[in-house]
Amino acid sequence: MARRSDTAATLSSAEPVAAAKPIPELSGGWPLLGHLPEFQRDPVAMLSRCWREHGELARFRLGPREFVLFTGLEAHDCYFRAPEDQLDARAVYQFTVPIFGRGVAYDVAPEIMAEQLGFLYPALREAAMRRFARIMFEEVSQFADALGDAGEVDLPTAMNELTVNIASRCLLGQEVRDQVDSGFAAAYHDLQEGINALGFFLPRLPIPAHRRRDRARRRIAAILGAIMAERRRSGAAPEDFMHTLMQARYKDGRVLGDDEITGILLTVLFAGQHTSAVLASWMGLAFAAEPGCVAGVREEIEAVYRESGTMDLASLKRQQALERSVRECERLHPPLILLVRKVLKPLDYAGYTVPAGTLAMVSPAVSHRLPHVFADPQRFDPERFAPPASEDKQHHYALIGFGGGKHRCMGKNFAILQLKAIWTVLLDRFDFELETAVPAPNYGSWVTGPRAPCRLRYRRRSQTGVFR
Repeated sequence: MARRSDTAATLSSAEPVAAAKPIPELSGGWPLLGHLPEFQRDPVAMLSRCWREHGELARFRLGPREFVLFTGLEAHDCYFRAPEDQLDARAVYQFTVPIFGRGVAYDVAPEIMAEQLGFLYPALREAAMRRFARIMFEEVSQFADALGDAGEVDLPTAMNELTVNIASRCLLGQEVRDQVDSGFAAAYHDLQEGINALGFFLPRLPIPAHRRRDRARRRIAAILGAIMAERRRSGAAPEDFMHTLMQARYKDGRVLGDDEITGILLTVLFAGQHTSAVLASWMGLAFAAEPGCVAGVREEIEAVYRESGTMDLASLKRQQALERSVRECERLHPPLILLVRKVLKPLDYAGYTVPAGTLAMVSPAVSHRLPHVFADPQRFDPERFAPPASEDKQHHYALIGFGGGKHRCMGKNFAILQLKAIWTVLLDRFDFELETAVPAPNYGSWVTGPRAPCRLRYRRRSQTGVFR
């Protein structure tokens, strides 16, 4: 009898799917629709309920699709460390293909995508970032000059405009920056609007937003194609991503076509601009609502820039108080409230098995407010990231606003540098105050910014600024 029990135990351990515990299901699902109505009303509230009811793993259904939410540090570790042939991003992010184009990013095999993005990593090294810091300072200073002495600003619109100017000049080239006001910005806005909840499920559905998206993609391809043709004719070789890609070769020796270059540039532009604009808006709201935090950041600005009077990469790196504010806004207001992968092979975690075909998800908006990870998680407190607390250092996946694992946002360092440059200049130049209460998040957009109206009043500070 003992031998038969041992044999049974061995067989059980060799068949984890049969022995796995059932993944608990979120309560309150509807027939056919599942949890879709609740998700559409407030996705973060619904996903938070998954954690409260069931902890690290919980399953739910949105229409016909089965999802499993991974929440908590160890669950994140399992999620982000899973190989591409087990958790696949490409199958989920097909809605980006009409935006970035065929033959790039999520329209190619993971190894080709890695090779394409690998062309750009040398262009994100220290020398490039030093040049970017100077450009950021120039663009933000011009923006601040145009504001005048006092007024009010629609924050998301202003931050989108400013970050498009910065990112287009840094990443795509001066020629693109010169055309921002003559067609590029309008086309890029229509392209951004193509990222929506309906497009996630039906990216080719011929709705007005998708028709505008497709026209915008053709317009941007024409603008960039004309610039590349002129560079080839003239022999111009400026230091930017476009030139890097025009000179690049795949491992098999093949050069990149213009549409591939356009698609990779758009991928990088979205990485360096879209989430930055949203986080810049949340930072403005936080600074208007938290005068104590602003005082500390301004003391740091004075200490860093008092003598030099000019901004560079080294000075931006010294601004740790401001960087902690960036991280706290990332924690409280992650631009991407959920990250999704398709399970290609069953995934085991903590005695559960997530079956193939399921959509696996993590939610930065939920995980960043776990009370056992972040003390008093609803409170805005940048000092939680300073020693000795250093709450983001307790685990490499504690703060996941820019993703994690192989698909961590390659534009993270550029984005943080840009946010620091923007708010260094603006806080040195102006006082800000809210017209209304801090707006709620707008969950109708894939990248979650504040809901309209979102306006700040500003007035030039009486003190002389540190920049000369």
